[in-house]
Amino acid sequence: MNKIRKKIFLLCSLLIISISMLSVVYWLYPQDQQPQFKSTGQSSSTFNSADHSDNSGPAHARDAAFNSTSQMDTEINCKLQFNASQKLVVNELTRDCFEYFISQYGERNIDEIRQNFQRYIAKGFQASEQQQIQELWSRYLSYREQLSKLQMNQPAQESYGYFQAIFDAMHDLKQRFFSQVEIEGLFGTEDIYQQYTLDRMRILENKNLDAVSKAKQLQQRFDQLPQDWQENLKDLSKLEDLRSLTEQIKARNGSAQELRDMRVNLVGEAATQRLEQLDQQRSDWKQRVQSYLDERKTIVDSNMSASAKDQAIQQLKQQQFQSTQEQQRLQTFETVYDQGGPLPFSN
Repeated sequence: MNKIRKKIFLLCSLLIISISMLSVVYWLYPQDQQPQFKSTGQSSSTFNSADHSDNSGPAHARDAAFNSTSQMDTEINCKLQFNASQKLVVNELTRDCFEYFISQYGERNIDEIRQNFQRYIAKGFQASEQQQIQELWSRYLSYREQLSKLQMNQPAQESYGYFQAIFDAMHDLKQRFFSQVEIEGLFGTEDIYQQYTLDRMRILENKNLDAVSKAKQLQQRFDQLPQDWQENLKDLSKLEDLRSLTEQIKARNGSAQELRDMRVNLVGEAATQRLEQLDQQRSDWKQRVQSYLDERKTIVDSNMSASAKDQAIQQLKQQQFQSTQEQQRLQTFETVYDQGGPLPFSN
């Protein structure tokens, strides 16, 4: 079966703003069995069963009875927390624990996973704690099962309306199985991120706004994020917004001034000047490569001998591209050109 979702992190690298993070919600269990870990500090209220079991030997060796084959060299990612009143704290650590065991699907069936999880909490938690964990675990599994059956009334498409409908359907499903406090604890980070992504899509798809207005609204929406989110998503968001708006402007042959105004509104004057310098460097490189290929073609089409052609081409290359780095980069363009493909110039 297909992979259920990509774990959302504040500190994720690229993709963090990918549409696939919304679309993968259609499948219940992951095909990739390698668990994903999140580095978390263990607070004084954290109860980890490994702390109450035989501590001899490596942690992953103690966990082996509860791991699937692909997890044998890993520690169980299960740092469940209880407050001073011995109530289960429902947060992302809780969800990480559940997902760790669910990721065993494919190597174990659902009944085996249920039994394995039950044995795990029985080994390390008191009876009252086990009851709380088991009750939420059962509802979480039911939620995941229903999530796999979620159906949309419209064909799949990469548009704001489509993904907003998915997000709304997911939210309705969560409300069937969890309280509002539990939803915020289990899915709060993911929901904030997905709504931010959807709002960006809505702005970018708004045909009533020009690129400059879109840039202003994107910046306003970004400013509404919590400060820690802004710090972690700043570069990634702006890079994606720049790419999308630049493509829109170029697709309709927008003016250079419009491109500049958009950039200033989105990233400021200093960054805009650096982007303009990069544009000029790319333009210069494109002209140099195109000029070289044109002159190279003239040599190839001439009546010179093969050895003379090779010598002339090598001399031309050394005259126009003196550094080893540029010549290595040029080789890629020559190969693509000779194969008849589109030259891989950066936009």
